Amino acid sequence: MTEPAVADPGMGTVHHLDDHRPTTPPAEPVNLVKDPATEPTSPPPKVVPQGSRVVRTARALRTAATHERTRTAGRFTVRHGMYVVGGGRIVARRAWEGRTAARYERMLRAAEAAGNLDLATEWEERGQRFRAARHQRRMDLLSAPVKAAKGAAAGLGITAGGLLLLGIILAVANENFADLATPTLALIELIRWIVVIITVVWGPLVILGPWAALLALWSVGRHQQAAPQWALPVRDRDGQGTPITPSIVVTAMRDLGVSTLRKAIKEMGDVGAQMLSPITIAGCGVEVDVHLPSGVSTEEIQNRRKKLAENLNRHEHEVFITIPPAPRTVRLWIADSGALDEPIGPSPLVTDPDIRADYKSGRAPWGQDLRGDAALVSLFQRMLLITGLSNQGKTASLRALALWLAFDPKVEFRIGDLKGIGDWAMFDGLATVLIQGPTDDHVLDVTEMVEEAAREMNRRLLAPGKEFHPLVVIVDEAQVAYGSGAVDENKIPLGGAKSTSRYFRAIKAIHDQGRAVNVTTWEGTQDPTNENLPKRSREGNHIRSSLVLGTESQARMAVGDAAIDGGAAPHKLRQGLDKGTVVVAGDGIKLAPGQTSVTVRTHYIDGDQAAEIADRAKALRDGVTTVAAVDHTPERDELADIMTVLGDAPRLLTQDVLKRLAVLSKDAYGTWSFIDLKRALDGTGAEPYKSDGRMTIARGRLARHLDNRDTAGSASAAE
Repeated sequence: MTEPAVADPGMGTVHHLDDHRPTTPPAEPVNLVKDPATEPTSPPPKVVPQGSRVVRTARALRTAATHERTRTAGRFTVRHGMYVVGGGRIVARRAWEGRTAARYERMLRAAEAAGNLDLATEWEERGQRFRAARHQRRMDLLSAPVKAAKGAAAGLGITAGGLLLLGIILAVANENFADLATPTLALIELIRWIVVIITVVWGPLVILGPWAALLALWSVGRHQQAAPQWALPVRDRDGQGTPITPSIVVTAMRDLGVSTLRKAIKEMGDVGAQMLSPITIAGCGVEVDVHLPSGVSTEEIQNRRKKLAENLNRHEHEVFITIPPAPRTVRLWIADSGALDEPIGPSPLVTDPDIRADYKSGRAPWGQDLRGDAALVSLFQRMLLITGLSNQGKTASLRALALWLAFDPKVEFRIGDLKGIGDWAMFDGLATVLIQGPTDDHVLDVTEMVEEAAREMNRRLLAPGKEFHPLVVIVDEAQVAYGSGAVDENKIPLGGAKSTSRYFRAIKAIHDQGRAVNVTTWEGTQDPTNENLPKRSREGNHIRSSLVLGTESQARMAVGDAAIDGGAAPHKLRQGLDKGTVVVAGDGIKLAPGQTSVTVRTHYIDGDQAAEIADRAKALRDGVTTVAAVDHTPERDELADIMTVLGDAPRLLTQDVLKRLAVLSKDAYGTWSFIDLKRALDGTGAEPYKSDGRMTIARGRLARHLDNRDTAGSASAAE
């Protein structure tokens, strides 16, 4: 039975009588037609006309904010503001590194990351020396106040005494006791004027000082381009190049156009990062090894050097590709943009007036490699060849090595310059032979110079056990000799690549055996071809180097197939822009493990500097007489001539022997002295001896020596 419900007039709800639970009242009828009398009124929507002032202002502000002039002004403001901030940061970092060992710690970490333990040890030692010196300076500072006080007291006493003495002198000279204080008053007046000047200048200095400091910071920041990349001018942003990061290297490799490489990179879980070694700073650039996936050869990467450089946002000459010892790996050296266009420092030959050379153990400072390390060349018993196009620095590069070696007084130079415009004129007084000129007569002189060096080599080879002074034969513009069509009086060609060429035969003979007795050749030549540089001649050199060349075939002739296959590319250098940059292959210069060549930016020594260096080298020598051609006088057998002038006499006075020798050949023996005669007879058993108090030569002793010599050199004796 349902309980009755009572309506609550105040609440508009219905409650049950037993538990007071509310019940839903009956719904009222809904009127679908609005009653204007009861409907609340609302303001109409505000309509803004399209051309109102608010819209026009907003559009104008947006246009002004996005206008290129506004962006340019914003970049200008940010750029120059960041120049000041960045300059302050750079100066602070420099000051911090100058006062602490932070620089050494940074270089130590870089060396460790590169795996160069020797360099890491060196930087650790430098850091220890710096800390020791800093500790000593701090200890000195503790005693500095006492020393300063003592010094000030001593200085004050000396000054007062000096002024008093000067006053006494003035008082006596002027007979006026008042002059005793004149020097002191003058000093006081000077101090007063100094104070006045400082007082006048101090105000402007206080005002201008902060601005000058800001200008200095701005200059440092501008020079280092310390602003963000987006704020820099377009030319500066382009010139800086993209910083080399792992993702950029992988992307550049992926986009080379090698489908196998691109597919392998996409399939790698780390998108190719596993291919890269750590990127390390190397001189004015960075270095990274790239381990190629299976199916990709190193040759494919080398052949796409230009495209790889462009992918890295570099020019072709700023990317070098070499082959390290690891298989299927290429080593990339990527220069900072524009860094290779900056000149390197001057040669130590110019900056160090006390430099010395040692042919056997020393190394010539030739320049810098791409990592920024000094490129040092050992010239001991090494044949050397340098090639390149005309006017690219070949003579200057070759001459720089000779100038260093000139500081070893034991070294003898014989030089043939077949250009003849004075590039080697400073060696007059250093070289025993200096031939300068491009004609056939000069080619004949140079050929005979090389032939005489070959004969000297043979004489040394026939005297084993002796130590001989170094003899360096230099021929610049050797292509003139190789290409000469001249013949001698016997119709034998001077030049040419055939075995009948006198010049070629002499060079080849020295290449074969010269180094054993310290006789070496250095040749400089243009346009290496089989005609200008025969194969047997170029392959006889221990050090082969090349400046810029036109073709790869020329590069292979210059530095060899192994070097080119290993990444050497003198034909990729820029003619006119990479003057003095040489690609060096062979021994004598430090190469990275597994590398067959190194690129060297040589120090440039101009003619005036070369002359000054040569003058310093001449001061180390007793005096060298330079001749312009080799003596063509036939070689004489000195012992046989002495035997001839002895005749049938059992013995003869040395002074009579000298007279008879002069009669026999005035050219050969006219200037001989007793010392020359003794030198010729040394080691024969027939040396001059005293008889009745006078120096005498015995015919029998000399005859026995000649008989033994002839027997030892005969064919029957050899049997």
